[in-house]
Amino acid sequence: MPDLTPQQIAILEHLRERGFQIVAFPMYANYIGVRRGDYAALLAPVSGGTLQIFGEPAYLVSQNLSVRVTLGGKQWFVWKKERLEATPARLEELRQFALELDESLLRTT
Repeated sequence: MPDLTPQQIAILEHLRERGFQIVAFPMYANYIGVRRGDYAALLAPVSGGTLQIFGEPAYLVSQNLSVRVTLGGKQWFVWKKERLEATPARLEELRQFALELDESLLRTT
């Protein structure tokens, strides 16, 4: 995990108060993981003492960040050889997760 400023630590505390869990994803040791339910995102420390979302928030497949792909005309969340259909309900929950995370980060800057 990267060294964090007091302001970045305060941001993480604010996220925890809003129901996000701070987690580690070993494959992404330079980033901070945040999770709520089956959804997660990576946060990158940036100059000025803030944090920003790195990449796109994702659905967790086997407790790992997945990628969204289209196969056979359907969308899937995939991690290694495992996949889970990206149903409209899951896509909406992912959208809500991303929106709430983004709003939470904006309120702390």
